[in-house]
Amino acid sequence: MSTSPSDDLIDRLVGLAPGSRTYAARHQREKVVAATQGSYQALFDPALPGISLAERLLVALYACRLTPAPALVAHYRERLQQLPVDAALIAVAETGQPQDAKDPRLAAILAFTRTLIENPIEGDKAALETLPAAGISTPAVVALSQLIAFLSYQVRLVAGLQAMKASEEATA
Repeated sequence: MSTSPSDDLIDRLVGLAPGSRTYAARHQREKVVAATQGSYQALFDPALPGISLAERLLVALYACRLTPAPALVAHYRERLQQLPVDAALIAVAETGQPQDAKDPRLAAILAFTRTLIENPIEGDKAALETLPAAGISTPAVVALSQLIAFLSYQVRLVAGLQAMKASEEATA
């Protein structure tokens, strides 16, 4: 399966185009490019049960803001703005703290996200137990953990490719 810059999120966000060295390096293993895009599509599939698409996008916005990853923040903000999501919830993910979320479920989700992004070693049993206590099912906890792990990968991939592209442009 070939992925072109027009339908590949990472290529679009980084501004990679065929013919550049950075694009060629990224696409050397096309199956990794396809798997990355496929993971993104699966994790943000509206039909994924347990955690709503809005909650997943709020997690993504929050995680990318904490990292920080400005290009991904803009992407996830734009996706959220296409949904009927309360602007106050977007503001919490974009500028606030987990406890600012009036919904205890979302507050727990964002607090867990913060723990895994900022201090993953603290993502222990106690941190995990806060999620079922907020009404989040075990399958949803697994999906949330997978999402946060993917976001960490996505953030690093974008940052690395941006650095490679900047280096390529500086030497051109």
